[in-house]
Amino acid sequence: MTVKIITDSAADLPAGVASNLGIMVVPLNVRFGTDVYRDGIDLTNEQFYQRLKQSKVLPTTSVPAPNAFAEAYDKLAQETNEILVITLSSKLSATYEVALQSIGLMKGKCRVKVIDSRWAIMAQGLIVIAAAKAANDGASLDEVIKITQETISRVDFRATFDTLEYLLRGGRIGRAQAFLGSILKMNPIIGIRDGEVFPFARERSRGKAIDHLYKFATSFSHIDGMAIEDATTPQDAEKLIERLSNKFPRERIYRSNVTPVVGTHTGPGLLIVTIMGDKK
Repeated sequence: MTVKIITDSAADLPAGVASNLGIMVVPLNVRFGTDVYRDGIDLTNEQFYQRLKQSKVLPTTSVPAPNAFAEAYDKLAQETNEILVITLSSKLSATYEVALQSIGLMKGKCRVKVIDSRWAIMAQGLIVIAAAKAANDGASLDEVIKITQETISRVDFRATFDTLEYLLRGGRIGRAQAFLGSILKMNPIIGIRDGEVFPFARERSRGKAIDHLYKFATSFSHIDGMAIEDATTPQDAEKLIERLSNKFPRERIYRSNVTPVVGTHTGPGLLIVTIMGDKK
């Protein structure tokens, strides 16, 4: 039987990609006061950012309920006897722990393994895609786990946005606290290191920040995968794709939008380039 792959919505997988590869996505939750929305299901990106702009109550996020993972396991257990779950970084969310604990709530019988990707957004997404492709090619669970672990060390991303305010309010700012103060009015460049948000640079304009993303992407000697994401600036994303298409085939660049659960912690203006490959 084919190994089945599960991830969470923080991976920002384009819907068509998840569907074509048979990846099941368990949504995290976004809360506006007492209103709870399943990430990417009950609230569109447009609706989320409109409400973010108008609401006096700042949104928060929460992990899926344990039964959400257990139900996913039981559903896939009818199709396979091996499941691999790849979650966002355990330093950013308790989703990994919930996915692990949910194994004990299963009604069916199936071998389930849970891996902490140590990443989020499409860095996590590219790891999940690599795992799903290997599984669909007939790899065993142990083989898929090996490929997943190898891919974890080969992905990286850089992101820029307008302010660190949302990361600070959401408690996900990590070492990027070094950018606080006057730097809030600048364009921070962040990524993830050792599973938590890490500050890499700061630029004085949006244009220079986008140049930084381009230079980061082109610093790789070999690229196997690339993804471009945005929150509310599709024009910037398309221009970056156009620039990078002379380094990597445009048709192979994954185009994604960050989901509301990510947007809660970054706000609008987010632009991200993710690479899977080897650095020079």
